[in-house]
Amino acid sequence: MPNEIKINNRKIGEGNPVYIVAEIGINHNGDLNTAKDMIFSAKDTGADAVKFQKRTPEVCVPKEQRNIMRETPWGYITYMEYRERVEFGEADYREINRFCKETGIDWFVSVWDEPSVDFMEKFDIVCYKLPSASLTDHKLLQKVRATGRPMVISTGMSTPEQIDEAVKVIGLKDLVILHSTSCYPCDPAELNLMVISTLIEKYNCPIGYSGHEVGLIPSVVSVGLGASMVERHFTLDRAMWGSDQAASVEPGGFRRLVKYIRVTEMALGDGVKCVYDSEKSSMQKLRRYL
Repeated sequence: MPNEIKINNRKIGEGNPVYIVAEIGINHNGDLNTAKDMIFSAKDTGADAVKFQKRTPEVCVPKEQRNIMRETPWGYITYMEYRERVEFGEADYREINRFCKETGIDWFVSVWDEPSVDFMEKFDIVCYKLPSASLTDHKLLQKVRATGRPMVISTGMSTPEQIDEAVKVIGLKDLVILHSTSCYPCDPAELNLMVISTLIEKYNCPIGYSGHEVGLIPSVVSVGLGASMVERHFTLDRAMWGSDQAASVEPGGFRRLVKYIRVTEMALGDGVKCVYDSEKSSMQKLRRYL
């Protein structure tokens, strides 16, 4: 049976409610007011947490890509300038921290490089996420583990051997492993949700799902397969500018996702067959042999 862990005041693992994460990521497009609107909206849908992404552009952006030009809401600028535009600074995150506490929702980030870990340690975030792209960055894994905070790792574009190596580096304590396919949006034929069951059998920790599909059904099905955490990209409007918007869920859809997950949790039950009191009148009327 997978171990139970705690993120903030929430127990996560088998038998506990699914921890639902609205990934804001960089869908805020570098605008703090938009980010706050998204936080408030995510809370209103019933999400348990919001997640951002933190990069240090001078570390994460390869030199050969820095001067590539692209069209953006801020004009025709270099890729490096774009990456800098969508990154929040310390004052922004202090306001995000304050606003999340006021709103009553957990928040954390995906860290893409070691300086970002140092930066985020200024804040009392509930855990760290390691994106699929960083699963093989063992130095980053070790640095995050050294903070002592719970860790969530995604396994998109990763082999079973690479997942094993990551787990060897950080151990299973206070760890959640998310099944994922790193395609945005993802073809349903490549979601391979049965991997959730495979991971549950293999690792003694909570297993979850980070979905990039269009629609809600696969994310709900993941709960039926045992996912303890479900993460979906979140946006106010899929027509907003940005590469992640198309695979994101708008507030109305996210509210339905939360509802469907909670109904699924109730419907799964405990696996012990019984006759419910509500069935007994039907049994008396319809059964010839009692």
